[in-house]
Amino acid sequence: MKITMIGAGYVGLVSGVCFADFGHDVVCLDKDESKIAALKKGEIPIFEPGLAQLVAHNVAAGRLNFTTELTAAVAGSDVVFIAVGTPSRRGDGHADLSYVYAAAREIAANLSGFTVVVTKSTVPVGTGDEVERIIRETNPEADFAVVSNPEFLREGAAIEDFKRPDRIVIGVDGNGDRARAVMTEVYRPLYLNQSPLLFTSRRTSELIKYAGNAFLAMKITFINEMADLCEKVGANVQDVARGIGLDGRIGSKFLHAGPGYGGSCFPKDTLALVKTAQDHDSPVRLVETTVAVNDNRKRAMGRKVIAATGGDVRGRKVAVLGLTFKPNTDDMRDSPAIAIVQTLKDAGAEVTGYDPEGMDNARKLIDGIEYAKDPYEAAARAEALVIVTEWNEFRALDFARLKATMKTPLLVDLRNIYRKDEVTRHGFSYASVGRPD
Repeated sequence: MKITMIGAGYVGLVSGVCFADFGHDVVCLDKDESKIAALKKGEIPIFEPGLAQLVAHNVAAGRLNFTTELTAAVAGSDVVFIAVGTPSRRGDGHADLSYVYAAAREIAANLSGFTVVVTKSTVPVGTGDEVERIIRETNPEADFAVVSNPEFLREGAAIEDFKRPDRIVIGVDGNGDRARAVMTEVYRPLYLNQSPLLFTSRRTSELIKYAGNAFLAMKITFINEMADLCEKVGANVQDVARGIGLDGRIGSKFLHAGPGYGGSCFPKDTLALVKTAQDHDSPVRLVETTVAVNDNRKRAMGRKVIAATGGDVRGRKVAVLGLTFKPNTDDMRDSPAIAIVQTLKDAGAEVTGYDPEGMDNARKLIDGIEYAKDPYEAAARAEALVIVTEWNEFRALDFARLKATMKTPLLVDLRNIYRKDEVTRHGFSYASVGRPD
């Protein structure tokens, strides 16, 4: 199959590279000339384990190319994926679909022969209908089908998720039989490995993506609220999570208490779902509450750090380890660290941060703090060390070295990656989330 991926961001690049690895002929297209130039030189604009090697392999094999020229790419394609950004719209929280619709217009003008146009971007219910209308209006003679095919990629494990998915959701309406045949061929390597292809209506497919992310966000928020209750009553949230997670109806994933969810998906998708539901007079109260509780939690974690220091951080140094919203990515979007650092700064703290991969992006979003080259430089003369993101290199810190360099040996572990006894035996005070410390 000849595939064009419009948008060489996180979703578009990972999806395009994986399709090329399946043997398809893929062109990744983006209007950002500097990004395309970098990709052509083998420079990857995002950090994702294994991605650079996969790009190099498929470029060398001649299956993967990068371009800024839409006309030729679309005209020769069997399938055109729209994988552009859908950020929260300023002012009202709805998903900003301007990039999706602009891509639809450009695609329409260059279609040649039967083409399946696929919305890979996360879009609200009904977006596919509007994409179809735009293409039909722009090019009444076009022979095409618009399909919804949401992505379910976890940053840090995206290649594994793409190649070994729990399911592949494909929403088809018009030209259903032809579109279904094309999409089955696109995913044939996965179908042969028995990855389930779930064919639905287009609107159902669009809602599946939002419903899935909202449910996971609620699960995270639920265990975070249980953690707060555990602290009040003297229970252990990790044992609570194990106890309920062993129930097959609940499952153990996404039951890890912490400073709240962030990233490129959960914050904007939960908010977009809330707005869509309100527009259709069918409010989703659980999701509305999830959004509010998660927003409040991030600053609450900053206040938790302040309380652990004795209630006053003015003029005192606090070291923050982990700035990205999760490990194995350089993504800073809606990271809890942003609100936590701001809370500490508002209270007068002098903050130093360190992250294994997110330093460049952090500098664009967090002003007024120092940045260190490693955890130990960050901890020098600090009166509190705070773990915000659970990178592996933070799981085996040298506490003797930390104690020698810190002004006050205090660890605030917002990810519960240590046990109290293994920290306190090194002479540290210790605070965590949802445990009787």
